[in-house]
Amino acid sequence: MVPKAFALGTDIWDPSHRFETSWLLPPWLLFFCRALFSLYIFTALVFILAWNCVNTETHCAASRDQFSYFTSLTYWGLGFYFLVAAIHTFTYARSGVPVLDRFPRFLQALHSAYYTTVVVFPFVVTIFYWGRLYSGHWFTEQFNGWSNVSQHAMNSLFAMFEIVVSRTNPPPAVHMIWIIIILALYLALGYLTHATKGFYPYDFLNPATQHGYVAAYVFGIAVGSLIVFGVVWGLIWLRRHVSEKKLGKEGKFARPPHSAGLGDVEMTGRKEALR
Repeated sequence: MVPKAFALGTDIWDPSHRFETSWLLPPWLLFFCRALFSLYIFTALVFILAWNCVNTETHCAASRDQFSYFTSLTYWGLGFYFLVAAIHTFTYARSGVPVLDRFPRFLQALHSAYYTTVVVFPFVVTIFYWGRLYSGHWFTEQFNGWSNVSQHAMNSLFAMFEIVVSRTNPPPAVHMIWIIIILALYLALGYLTHATKGFYPYDFLNPATQHGYVAAYVFGIAVGSLIVFGVVWGLIWLRRHVSEKKLGKEGKFARPPHSAGLGDVEMTGRKEALR
């Protein structure tokens, strides 16, 4: 499996445009939803940074510290994903050919891995926050309540939208390796933050206070992330099975350019057969 993590594949890339289409929503509506989610996420992130600059004792240092937290980084990742996905969906809805199809295979594979992270990490963040970090006093102020709900609850709702509404296939098992690699890189960032800024983003990373349990926390989060990956894989498989096999909803497609009135359902159906 490890060598395959770096293989790009030689098969036809996404022949029925699963990354740009939905079994439930037409392409233009899917584009609108993704663009709206991206707008909300970036608005929330910018507002949080500005609020911290104005209303905290350390001012903009508190805003800069946000980039050391896994929660904030994954939320930025969600925002950029929905922005990129909206662009791809827009180009598909407009012309029948998404710009993603014109990308090098490396970028196409990267988009697939990106999708996997945005349907896995938000649930990891939500579960860990409510199970380990939540403290009721964080909701005593309207801003704290809104910011925490936006980043620790709505993040999973956004991820669930991509799982339920889109037509994506279950992520390849090899993406589990990239999940672990990203978590390892964040672990390095956590200790780099302590070395350069003097604090740990999360208290469980502090060996002085955890008394030997740091490894247990790190291993537990890694295993938990793989369990979430498995659950997400099953949900996507179930959605595809129910929507396509049971309900017969192959997808809402755009019309290819210069078509004679036929949607691209038949066209993509032939391509799908080439898999």
